[in-house]
Order: sequence, then structure tokens, then C-alpha cells
Amino acid sequence: MPAPPRPGRVLALSRPSPLSRPDARAWALYDWANSAYVTTVITAVFPVYFSAVAAGGMAPQAATQRFALATTAALLGVALLAPVLGALADLYPWKKRLLAGFMLTGAVATALLATVGPGDWQRGLVLFVIGNVGCYGSFVFYDALLPHVARDGELDRLSSAGYALGYLGGGLLLALNLAFITMPGWFGLADAGAGTRLAFLSVAVWWAGFSIPLLRRVAEPPVRPRGVRRGPWAQFRATLRELVGHRDAALFLLAFLIYNDGIVTIIRMATLYGAEVGIDRGLMIGAILMVQFVGIPFAFLFGRVAGRVGARKAILVTLGVYCVIALVGYRMTTATHFYLLAFLVATVQGGCQALSRSLFASMIPAARSAEFFSFFAVAEKCAAVLGPATFAVAVALTGSSRVAVLAVALFFIAGAQILLRVDVERGRARAAEHPDTPPVA
Repeated sequence: MPAPPRPGRVLALSRPSPLSRPDARAWALYDWANSAYVTTVITAVFPVYFSAVAAGGMAPQAATQRFALATTAALLGVALLAPVLGALADLYPWKKRLLAGFMLTGAVATALLATVGPGDWQRGLVLFVIGNVGCYGSFVFYDALLPHVARDGELDRLSSAGYALGYLGGGLLLALNLAFITMPGWFGLADAGAGTRLAFLSVAVWWAGFSIPLLRRVAEPPVRPRGVRRGPWAQFRATLRELVGHRDAALFLLAFLIYNDGIVTIIRMATLYGAEVGIDRGLMIGAILMVQFVGIPFAFLFGRVAGRVGARKAILVTLGVYCVIALVGYRMTTATHFYLLAFLVATVQGGCQALSRSLFASMIPAARSAEFFSFFAVAEKCAAVLGPATFAVAVALTGSSRVAVLAVALFFIAGAQILLRVDVERGRARAAEHPDTPPVA
């Protein structure tokens, strides 16, 4: 008699989409809400507005340096806060409250960016840092809700659906905001500056407004019994020890830290490297938009692929494509090459990140999801700092950005080697042994 299919694999293909349930749709919609901030503020609009307007009287190199330091400060801030806040969120029924608090803080800071004018670079950077902390901090609790919202066999597909909605929502609002900026007269705006200020306000309203379904329809997960509660710092230390005890989850987190270094480096350095080799800024913005929309079907596709072959194998496929991306970047000389690179990134970026999230969620105790996902957040933020820093060191040592781009492939190769050592089924069985935790899909 044939063995039954494993949870989350072939069986998942025959089930209805998790988005058919209101709570799952509401959860995934937060990716739609939050991605507007990532695409418009972090990626496309605020960096240009900061260098051209807020720091317009400053030397370009000094403006870039200050912007980089502010970004690093925001990432380190979240990395330091996340473990303690994660412990609090599992000790008390605060996951949704903390998500709402970070979201509202970020949305208000984003709206206030509309008040930043020429020479206001200090205030602009402070608001940008606060917005980043709100954005990335809210994701600790958003990710922690995933194992509670997903039903048996749904983790990979629901996580991928969230990323797909994020691509769509972020891309749609970015396209509208770029229209505000490049064609202000069509919207009754005085100039591009007014269009930029309206773009910041639109992101704040979009982010806050589309967060409401999650806050209303997703149930607050239960917390552990009072008898096993500790203070947040003591709980943080206990969780760190317990994470090491979950060998496969910890090993996966190490692999994720390494290969995500490469992913973040490509994302953050692509436009700077493109400018260095002479790619027009307008063409690069077009490529960013293309990534948003091409990424939608591929995010869904990788959710399906994971249902057939497993999340680990699907992630390994994406890492192989990322090695090809590094090679394309090394040989890039024309806008056509840049668009090829952007297309390849679009095919794997959402799938790799969504499946990384769901695979980790499947190997941790659901009752401790916020604590464990706080370490996932730390790994993400460390990658955001270490990846570009490693790129800069490679440029300094070799004198060539091209060689540095090619060297990024080492992150993917090393991460894949560690990922191959992760026994997913053993990790899931270990998570299911936790006394406060129901089996994880």
C-alpha cells in the first residue's frame, strides 16, 4: 500500500487556495500593505528625494554616506529590539498590538516625510529611520502569525501568496507614485516636488488602511500557560538556548543568514552598480517596476513547486538561479543585460524569501513563534548590513565592482551547502515535541 503524501507536498496541490479563507486573506494582505513602503520609500523615491532635495546642498558623497549610516542604524535597531519584543509577544497576547504599534509608527513617520523640504536632511533621516524600524519591526510579528493562520499543508502556499500580493500592491502604488512625480500636471499638482510629497502621503494611507483586515480578522494566538512565564530578558536567553537545541531550525537559520547576504547585496547594490556601468536611471526604475509584476506569478509558482518537491529543494533551485544572476551581473554592459538580470531576480526573489519564511515556520514551536521569528529577523537585518559591507570590502580589495558582483555567488554556494545538511522532517518532528505547541504544517 503506498505511503500517504507528506504534509505540505503533493497533497497540498489538491487543496483549495488558502486565500479562500478570510483570515488567511487578511494575513496575506499585510504584505500588500507593507510592500508599498518598501518599493516607494526605501527603494525608488526617498533615496532620490534625499540626495536631490533634502541634502541638495551637500556633497553627493557625504549625502550617500549619511543615508547609508541611517539605513544601518535602522536595521541594527530592529535587530536589537526584535528578540526582546518577540519574547514579550509570546508571553502576552500582544502580537497584533505590537504589529499595529510598529505599523502606525512607520505610517506616521512616512506621512511626515511630506513635510521635509530643501536642507531638512537631519529631519528627513530621522523620519526615514523611524519608518524603517516601523516597517521591519512589524514584520517580526506578521511572520510570527503565519504558523497560527496556516492550516495543515498551507505554510508554503500562504507565505508565497503573501509575497505575491506584496509584489502586486507595491508595484501598483509605485507606478501611481511615479506618475505623480513624472506627470504632476495630469493630477493637478504644481511640480514633481508636490508629486513626491503626495507619494509619501499615499504610502502612509495605503500601509495603514490595508493593515486593518489583519487587525480585525486574524485571531490573536493563545499564549503559553502562566506557570512557565519568565521576564523578557530571561525568556530571550532561554529561547536562544532552545533554538540551538532545535538543530535543524538553527542550521537553516545559519544557511539563511549566509545566502540572504547575497540576496540583499544584489537588491541593494543593483541600481548603484547599474549607474556605475552607465545604465540610465529611468531604465533602472522601469526594471524595478518589471520585477514587481513579473515576480507575482513566480511567487505563486514556487509555492506550488514546494508542494510538489518540498520547500528546501525549491530554495536550492532559487540559489542556483542566483548564481547565474551573479554571472550576468559580472558580464553586464548594457541596459538589455540589466533587464535580463532584473527578470531573473523577479523569477526567484519572492519564491526564495517566501519559502525561507515558511520552511523556518515549519521547524519551530508555534507557541514560541514570535520569539523564534525574532531571531529570523535578526538574521535578515544582519544580512542587510553584512552583505553590502562585504561587497564594499571586495571592491576595495580587487578594485573592481565586477569581481565583487561575481563574488556574491559565494554566498549562495555556501548557503546551499549548509541548507543541504538540514533535515526538514527531523526539524518538524522536533518542533512538534514542544509541550505548548500543536504540530506545525
